[in-house]
Amino acid sequence: MTARIREFLKHRKDEGPCLVVDLDIVRENYLSFAKSLPDSKVFYAVKANPAPDILKLLVELGACFDVASVSETQAVLAAGAPPERISYGNTIKKETEIATAFRLGVTLYAVDCESEVEKIARAAPGARIICRIHCDGSGAEWPLSRKFGCEPEYATDILELALRLGLVPHGISFHVGSQQHNVEAWDRALASTAAIFRSCAERGITLAMVNLGGGFPAKYIRKTPRLESYGGVDLTGCEDVYDVIPNQVVDRAGDTPMYKTSWSISYLMPQPPAALPEMANPFYGVDGGDA
Repeated sequence: MTARIREFLKHRKDEGPCLVVDLDIVRENYLSFAKSLPDSKVFYAVKANPAPDILKLLVELGACFDVASVSETQAVLAAGAPPERISYGNTIKKETEIATAFRLGVTLYAVDCESEVEKIARAAPGARIICRIHCDGSGAEWPLSRKFGCEPEYATDILELALRLGLVPHGISFHVGSQQHNVEAWDRALASTAAIFRSCAERGITLAMVNLGGGFPAKYIRKTPRLESYGGVDLTGCEDVYDVIPNQVVDRAGDTPMYKTSWSISYLMPQPPAALPEMANPFYGVDGGDA
């Protein structure tokens, strides 16, 4: 609890429970998080706290946003963010919601089955598609392996269907579980992702993004590894699949808090040559969420 919050509560009249957020701490943690991965973009998980003051501050700081509903999309736009800074990460959407988000300018959507692809093709023609795959959540305090995601062997077929229906197969996402304390938990999922990239390439599909979904823990009671330790492990793991994931974004998502909120971090390679991509000038992006 900060001194400002203590002072506020000291003089506040008792009108029932309330949530107090120090925007200076939000700003400080955002900047610290972005600094941990130089040249980064940060996508805030709006579900963590959609308070207008928080969204407006993050827009001013240059953040991007991960949304799971039309109302969250509208809140982000009302805060001043352009639709290009929005990713619709919910894999289960009503067709009417997709159409509304598309009319608002959102063009990036997550899926994990054929029916979702078909809905997006009808409601958001030409949109970019990310296929979420199932992965092992062992080591997490709250595994999410059964919540969303297709089995990895189905992902290529789903993305090929998207291409046939006029959409843009854009990448792969997964989630290693919320409050993931194992800094090596992403390795197996990255191996599955590399296999999907190879399979897609064999069918003439070039993917550009890998979304690591979530897992970086916030400190509540149990001690957690430093954010830097996750970043180092992830980059090392990604080097093993650079030859099959060119021009990529690797979103490292997690629960690292601004004030106990959810974040994800992503890695975007510069435009690579035809051979192995160079690592001289990488830059990072961050996405949010733990679901």
